[in-house]
Amino acid sequence: MLAERTARLAALARDNFHFIWRSLRRLGVSAGSVDDAAQQVFEVASRRLEEIEPGRERAFLFKTAILVTAEATRRAATQRARDGGDAVDELDAALPSPEDASDWLRRRLLLDRVLAAMPVDLRVTFVLFELEELSMIEIARLLELRPGTVASRLRRAREAFHTEARRCRRLDSSEGQTE
Repeated sequence: MLAERTARLAALARDNFHFIWRSLRRLGVSAGSVDDAAQQVFEVASRRLEEIEPGRERAFLFKTAILVTAEATRRAATQRARDGGDAVDELDAALPSPEDASDWLRRRLLLDRVLAAMPVDLRVTFVLFELEELSMIEIARLLELRPGTVASRLRRAREAFHTEARRCRRLDSSEGQTE
């Protein structure tokens, strides 16, 4: 029994860790906290392994990741309020040149800002379809939604994404003009 449990946990981690890590990051967990959040998702899975239906592991892990993201977001907001302002995320990627690093960081921050401004249900659908490249059927199964609901959320998510991206770019360009 213990050997079966250990093997199932190992398979869960092997098959889903990278997906969960990327999902947490794209759902709004900061770069400095994403490793801990991923560990938390798998700790929950370990405690509740007997409740996870075979074949539904990824859905369970993703729903847990959404809850962990919400908790991490609340904790970060509380910490920022306690510190008296916004904390700057650490840069965790070594890039070949300062120009490439600057461009990559600008795009990453824009993506993070746009995704953070989207409602969670739309952000989840958008991330799974556009960034994780899951099909609408896969998303419907994962989130236990009707395919029509997924299609509707994806349409609204794309609209919200483009609207927010335009707003952020306008803000960035107006700030650049005042400097």
